Amino acid sequence: MKKFNIRKVLDGLTAVSSSSSSSATAQPGTPKENDVVQETLQSEHFQLCKTVRHGFPYQPSSMAFDPVQKILAVGTQTGALRLFGRAGVECYCQHESGAAVIQLQFLINEGALVSALADDSIHLWNLRQKIPAILHSLKFSRERITYCHLPFQSKWLYIGTERGNIHIVNVESFTLSGYVIMWNKAIELSTKTHPGPVVHISDNPMDEGKLLIGFECGVVVLWDLKSKKADYRYNYDEAIHSVAWHHEGKQFVCSHSDGTLTTWNVRAPAKPAQIITPHGKQPKDGKKPEPCKPILKVEYKTTRAGDPFMVLSGGLSYDTVGRRACLTVMHGKSTAVLEMDYPIVDFLTLCETPYPNDFQEPYAVVVLLEKDLVVIDLGQIGYPIFENPYPLTVHESPVTCCEYFADCPAELIPALYSVGSRQKRQGYSKKEWPISGGNWGQGAQSYPEIIITGHADGSIKFWDASALMLQVLYKLKTAKVFERARGKEEKGGTDIVEEDPFAIQTLSWCPESRMLCVAGVSAHIIIYRFSKQEVNTDVVQLLEVRMQCEFSDVDSPDPGGEQTPTLPTSGASSSPQESEPPTQPSTGSNSSDGPRDNIPCLQVRSSTLKQSPGYQVELVIQLVWVSGEPPQQITSLAINSSYGLVVFGNSNGLAVVDYLQKTLLFNMGTSELYSPSEPYQRQPHSPRKARQPSGDIPVASCMSRISFLYTESVKKLRSSHFTLCDSNDGSNTSEDRCKSPTSDAKDNSFSRSRSSSVTSIDRESREAISSFHFCESFPRKADGLMNPSLLVGTTQGSVMMVALSLPPTGDQRLQQPVGISSCGTLVRLKGGILTMALLDAAGTLLPPSYEQWYDPNASDEEKEKNRRRRPASPPSSQEGQDSQYAVLCSEKQAKVVAMPSQTRVYKHNITETSFVLRADVVLMAGANCIACFCANGHIMTLSLPSLRPLLDVNYLPLTDMRIARTFCFSNLGQALYLTSPTEIQRITYSQETCDNLQEMLSELFTPVETPEAPNRGFFKGLFGGGAQSLDREDLFGETAAGKASRSLAQHIPGPGSMEGMKGAASGVVGDLARARIALDERGQKLGELEERTAAMMASAESFSKHAHDMMLKYKDKKWYQL
Repeated sequence: MKKFNIRKVLDGLTAVSSSSSSSATAQPGTPKENDVVQETLQSEHFQLCKTVRHGFPYQPSSMAFDPVQKILAVGTQTGALRLFGRAGVECYCQHESGAAVIQLQFLINEGALVSALADDSIHLWNLRQKIPAILHSLKFSRERITYCHLPFQSKWLYIGTERGNIHIVNVESFTLSGYVIMWNKAIELSTKTHPGPVVHISDNPMDEGKLLIGFECGVVVLWDLKSKKADYRYNYDEAIHSVAWHHEGKQFVCSHSDGTLTTWNVRAPAKPAQIITPHGKQPKDGKKPEPCKPILKVEYKTTRAGDPFMVLSGGLSYDTVGRRACLTVMHGKSTAVLEMDYPIVDFLTLCETPYPNDFQEPYAVVVLLEKDLVVIDLGQIGYPIFENPYPLTVHESPVTCCEYFADCPAELIPALYSVGSRQKRQGYSKKEWPISGGNWGQGAQSYPEIIITGHADGSIKFWDASALMLQVLYKLKTAKVFERARGKEEKGGTDIVEEDPFAIQTLSWCPESRMLCVAGVSAHIIIYRFSKQEVNTDVVQLLEVRMQCEFSDVDSPDPGGEQTPTLPTSGASSSPQESEPPTQPSTGSNSSDGPRDNIPCLQVRSSTLKQSPGYQVELVIQLVWVSGEPPQQITSLAINSSYGLVVFGNSNGLAVVDYLQKTLLFNMGTSELYSPSEPYQRQPHSPRKARQPSGDIPVASCMSRISFLYTESVKKLRSSHFTLCDSNDGSNTSEDRCKSPTSDAKDNSFSRSRSSSVTSIDRESREAISSFHFCESFPRKADGLMNPSLLVGTTQGSVMMVALSLPPTGDQRLQQPVGISSCGTLVRLKGGILTMALLDAAGTLLPPSYEQWYDPNASDEEKEKNRRRRPASPPSSQEGQDSQYAVLCSEKQAKVVAMPSQTRVYKHNITETSFVLRADVVLMAGANCIACFCANGHIMTLSLPSLRPLLDVNYLPLTDMRIARTFCFSNLGQALYLTSPTEIQRITYSQETCDNLQEMLSELFTPVETPEAPNRGFFKGLFGGGAQSLDREDLFGETAAGKASRSLAQHIPGPGSMEGMKGAASGVVGDLARARIALDERGQKLGELEERTAAMMASAESFSKHAHDMMLKYKDKKWYQL
């Protein structure tokens, strides 16, 4: 015993002398066997980098499509670029400025993309590498960019500005041409007003030398590039939003702000050939139709075999107030109005040919909505939509919690997919998804990965996240368990969570047994089993638990303040009230109509519940109102399939439920856990004593406290999904906003103080349960045998042990009660406890025991065949030796405690100025470590058991509520968080994954032959009716147009430029241009060689002729006649 006393003294000395900058502190009195733990993890095993981003692009603003490569690009208001190909081919990149992307233009089939931003900059992206990079940038300083146009197979980009001018940029060198179209030259001289910004630029499909320019005021100009003057001007009274050409170049259509479409013949500028108002009511007296909302965009696409398609967005009548956004498809005499779920940002019609002067043959329309991406099939009757293969439904309901499981059992994903495939909607187009470009990566990672997301509507989604992809496997709707229609009486009691009463707060999942336990914001818990068979449940099993508020003196070791837990000696019961002392509703109420008591927040469904294959309800647990106080939110939750137990805690204490026997086993206040007790011998405190202080505290203060707990977490749960929280630099001031909703009550002497409506007595005395861990360990210090145990962590840094006494398996397990006893405090840390784990003497992680999955609806024989019993307890500890390490991590520090001696062997202060938001014990490179994410943005890893710092990277210097709530680590160096309300960002902290990332990422660009240009035909070729080409180099090149003003725009070489190449020719287009020039030169040299050969042949022939003539001349002459 002396040895242990010395250790305690040394323990105290070390704790006083340690600081945040110190490394892990080994205990001088550490037993010798601790030295034999060989730690293999080194800092070289760790490196932090982003891998992939999944989900719908947050706040989309623009879109482009490459019809040859079949790649879709989406730009956002935050400067992000998301590129999509076939299912599983995704890419994310970001403009440094963060300015909104106003327009995107592909260099079709050249693996490059031009982006125009709201900060008046344009950028050239190289898509031929797995991680796209900017090759060139051009920043305009004197003009604002409003529209861009890049003709097919051209290197000259037209840029329209707010002043009405058009500048021309060489996309190979990203330099401005001296050729400028000034607005005052384009419009008529008699016009007295400025025409407004350029809203459209396009060249005539049949004549590249004619440029159509649309000004906002309603003026359209056909500009002759060669003669540098306007050929025709088309005037209309209403503002223009978009212009579209007929492929023959003889007509174009304009959409206007009054909901009209005007069709113009190119050679008849006096008046439109046709004016229609697609959604306007036609008056009988022949008057002009009533004005409608603006038609924001129109596209005009022709077909060989039938009528052309005209697709437009907007233009609805003003009397359709509240009607959803619509896309209108006009084809011949039919007009289809397709309602969308969200406002339309942009749309594109996908066509068979990239050539604008050919029949377009449209086959689909891609519609970019504010929160969705829809592709409509134009080839089928009724215009069905394609089934979207991308994981864009992450935000279908706001995400409220997230868990990540890497290296799952291999059979899990097929099992979830098989039950999830039955949930798919019908009525989709039967054709293949049209955005089909790119190739998958050739990754070495082959282990199964699953992400689980909990949502505000009570749904839970399981996602297959293997191989850097994401695909939804299965969706579970927890709200189906409850009645939706509630009476006024009930609404009055639960209005504090009425907005999202089913929102998922936290979940616990056992992959091996497939048991799932979820807790919601209405203080409800649902336990699910996985089954492949459909069942009808007549009565949903319900257990109501009464967890009472405790108001007591903090210093009191055993203050009371809890109602009596259910004692097994009094008989197991499915209704806890039967075995609790009688309640006295009149106590502690100041309201006139009496306090609410024993009423849950939600009403469980009373009718038969049809449960499809998948997760099926085993038991519903609801915390009830107690003497006018609503139940507190669940702050921690754990399930163990081997023991058949679920444990949950909140600011009132913890409760243990036996879900096999459907009984409440244990219900104890946090303060009572501090004192060890004999199993089931704890004397119950009078419930009257617990309620007595309630009479002295006004109900208003109680309600304000509850209001704080609900409004600050439930409303944050919802509002933070689609409203980005303000970020700030200071680590201290950002702490409030970084706290997860389940930890609002984390207040103690070590952690920071928080201003709220919580009363001072509550701030001091409320200690919530923050963490659980089931294990096989030594519950008491003197124990020599391992027993099933439960580690309990609190928000004030205390770790307690609870001993479990389980009956033998089989029928006895269902009949005999489970014994539970508190064993007192194990250790205390600074800050709330976040995670706990156990290692064996060799430093290997000891996972909680589990039961192998079996189908609960299968026959008894199959159940017994597949059921794996709880493993026998590990060998006992030898006298005087420690055979386990308990790993404990809090918001401030980590400790490793030897078991069963309960002596601290290592300690590391993680942070002093900030606090840890998430910590997990993970497997990495064959060994275990602690991974931590701090509120100040640092990601750290610590070795086990010595707690050596291995990684410390300042990854997210500014953080917000959403990231704090969703950040989670997993095994093998994987982690993720919600980077926006609609997107999941995955990162890795593994050096090996970083090294292999290039191989694992998908390829966007694949070599594809550009389709042949349309055949001009004999007569068009003979009489010049085909497309007219233009040598733009002669017009826009420096020799012809001169140099542009230097002050107009600044050229910025991009980080993606290849060093060592000459000047701006380093880009993709430059490479292609050089290849073309080389081919031209080769052809020219071959031509010259051919000409020289022909000349030599002609010369030889001439010589031969002259020689022959000479021979004939002197043939018959004598020598003396010569």
